[in-house]
Amino acid sequence: MRHFYTLFLLLLALAGNVHAQGWPKDYKGVMLQGFYWDSYQDTQWSHLESQADELSKYFSLIWVPQSGYCNTHQNQMGYAPIWWFRHDSAFGRETELSKMIKTFKAKGTGIIEDVVINHRNGNTNWCDFPTETWKGQNFTWSLADICKGDDKGETERNGYALTGRSDTGDDFPGCRDIDHTSANVQKNIKAYLDFLLKDLGYTGFRYDMVKGFAAKYIGMYNTSANPVYSVGEYWDNTDNIKNWIDGTKVDGVPTSAAFDFDMKYRIFEAFSSNGDWSKLNDDCLVKDSYYRQYAVTFVDNHDTGRTDDHGSKPLFANIEAANAYILAMPGTPCVFLPHWLQYKTAIKRMIATRRAVGISNTSDIAQADAKHDGFVLKVKGSQGDLLLVLGKTTDANTQGMMLATSGDNYKMYVSNAVNIDDVTSIKEEKSTFHAPSFCVVKDGETCAFFEKPKDWSSDIKCWAWNATGNFTGGTWPGVSCTKVGVTDSGNEVWKWTWNGSFTKGSAEGQVPTGIIFNASGGKQTNDLKFENGAYYNPTGVNLGVVTDIKKCVAQTSKTTSAKIYTLQGSEVGTTNNVQRALQQLPKGVYLINHQKIVVP
Repeated sequence: MRHFYTLFLLLLALAGNVHAQGWPKDYKGVMLQGFYWDSYQDTQWSHLESQADELSKYFSLIWVPQSGYCNTHQNQMGYAPIWWFRHDSAFGRETELSKMIKTFKAKGTGIIEDVVINHRNGNTNWCDFPTETWKGQNFTWSLADICKGDDKGETERNGYALTGRSDTGDDFPGCRDIDHTSANVQKNIKAYLDFLLKDLGYTGFRYDMVKGFAAKYIGMYNTSANPVYSVGEYWDNTDNIKNWIDGTKVDGVPTSAAFDFDMKYRIFEAFSSNGDWSKLNDDCLVKDSYYRQYAVTFVDNHDTGRTDDHGSKPLFANIEAANAYILAMPGTPCVFLPHWLQYKTAIKRMIATRRAVGISNTSDIAQADAKHDGFVLKVKGSQGDLLLVLGKTTDANTQGMMLATSGDNYKMYVSNAVNIDDVTSIKEEKSTFHAPSFCVVKDGETCAFFEKPKDWSSDIKCWAWNATGNFTGGTWPGVSCTKVGVTDSGNEVWKWTWNGSFTKGSAEGQVPTGIIFNASGGKQTNDLKFENGAYYNPTGVNLGVVTDIKKCVAQTSKTTSAKIYTLQGSEVGTTNNVQRALQQLPKGVYLINHQKIVVP
């Protein structure tokens, strides 16, 4: 039934999109960003295709990276494009890409291509864009197709006589800015977009760096290609995003949606540790009843979710609750792949709840109130109302409502008449995370693993603490980690192991609650929730716990007083007789006297 539903939505959108309209009205789908920065393993086309049965049940759209060839098959995200009509990339070959797209389309899920047409790299030098052939036609380039004054005049100072017109938007350093006023550029881009839709089978486009050229060209290109879905990355405030959407209009109708960046930053301010819930009342694109049709909402993406200094503000607290917020709101929610991987069961239930109520991108917001230590949101769907209670507030009016799903700092209620069988049928899943084989937890060890971003220096330090004291010397940036291996994608993995020291009193029974990894005091993650044996990826997300324990003991002779903890750091009790406690504890793995003990 779910398969038919998603397929019906896609066909309905296709039927209603005779003319480019940017984003379908009353659209009820949810999008997945199927990558993060350096996600070379998780975003392999074959790997995504292998998950089609599962992903297509919850996502009607999946956004993937720019897939054109960049003169390498290794560690290239695609944002410095070279070839437009050849799609072999770090994520797989063109045949694998086409097969993946076809598989998802058959299940009612469209694939969105990341289209990078603001700028381009040369093939062998600074400016030599390659000549390509498609359907018997050659597509050529010249220096007249590059914006005059490119790179603030650096291109011309290097001896290239640019004859194109001045840039119609912001300059982008590092690649050549394409002159969209050029008739040749327009012809080539129109052909490229046709190729993406007709040959590769993409459903729509995510346009990168649209501040780099005038919005009217998006209107021109979308009118020519007629994608079902178009969304632009206009990284700015709400008023400027609205102006950009208006700038894409053809015959008075917007031809593209846009990402709601103001909403992302209000989420960061509200859901961070000690955040301000009232920030959710501030202005953003989805709050406007006209523009919410064109609002694609998100918690984080490949840029904002990076742990380095790219102007980003990743969210590291209340991630489940933040996803509940975008999935309760109108607009089209876009779930970030690392969040999906870490909170899959919770997000499945949220999507199923949204679907059961019938919330669309144009649904009305009936209530949005900051409460004591929380926020209350009510949105009207086609099948009933959805009430989202965030934080610790207890004064939400739930009369006539029933609880559909809940988690850390969020509760989702729906009208009593709503059928939530699809929500309650989703069972808790075991983690599918498998750490690299070189990641090992020794008997009794308190530790954590961190997959270092490629642009960090190889001097990784750790800062770990709890409310009482510090486990890493108490002097920033903490203690050195140990490199334990390199992933298949080329990322180094570093390990921190507690040496037993503690800054405040006795170390006995102490367990960290927070952890930060940093590059010798420079680039760093935000505050991360500590879990013993956890494996944190380059975005700072805990993918799971390393379960390869070199040695587990089934019993111990300790008879002194000791606190008992789960592997997640939760205290479950204190005992003066460990042997007796082992007889009474449920099956599982516990930390007692800094030893990892298995109760069989």
